[in-house]
Amino acid sequence: MSVNPNTKAVVLLSGGLDSATALAWASQKQGWECYTIAFDYGQRHHIELQASVEVSQAFKAKQHKVIAVDLQAIGGSSLTSDLDVPKDQVKTSSIPSTYVPARNLIFLSLAAAFAETVGANKLVIGANVVDYSGYPDCRPEFLDSFAKTVALGTKAGVQGADFEVVAPLLQLDKSEIIKLGLSLGVDYAMTRSCYDPKADGTPCGHCDSCHYRHQGFASLGKTDPLLYS
Repeated sequence: MSVNPNTKAVVLLSGGLDSATALAWASQKQGWECYTIAFDYGQRHHIELQASVEVSQAFKAKQHKVIAVDLQAIGGSSLTSDLDVPKDQVKTSSIPSTYVPARNLIFLSLAAAFAETVGANKLVIGANVVDYSGYPDCRPEFLDSFAKTVALGTKAGVQGADFEVVAPLLQLDKSEIIKLGLSLGVDYAMTRSCYDPKADGTPCGHCDSCHYRHQGFASLGKTDPLLYS
């Protein structure tokens, strides 16, 4: 699909499976001119940042930014501190330690600021409530509330920009996300999903993220292009 120059989108692109699919949806299916943004926030799975660069380039994003945000200074998450990443504990009743306090609130705020500078009114995020791990900042009510807040708290918003937070994967399970991505040309070998990869980048195969990724490919009768232990 040709790019629609009248619609610009900032896509939150971590380098993982979901965000890569969200970018493919925005650029290939919607034809939007896409700008991508990733965050170096002190995450232990730092390898995802290189993946974000490769995925952004693959889908010919207009610009890609990696912004440093020191969430290690806040802590409170096994992704940004010395807490152990939970393994083989999916579907627990409590919010897991991989929750990073207010992460999507912070990231969407910075994405909105970037959107103002490039004239974009779409913020695209790969949030999901079907196979998610209980994160409160992935819920549709949070995303709807944020869209209202950014319209009130930005120059573009008060001047009439109609900001929208778009979460195209919100109600899809992992297999449906992968099926969509494959139909749009996503090479999942470029993506990185593991919360606690080995030193060489190999996924651990046991964290929540690895579990859902493996389950999604298996449900489609396909093999994940990444090697799991």
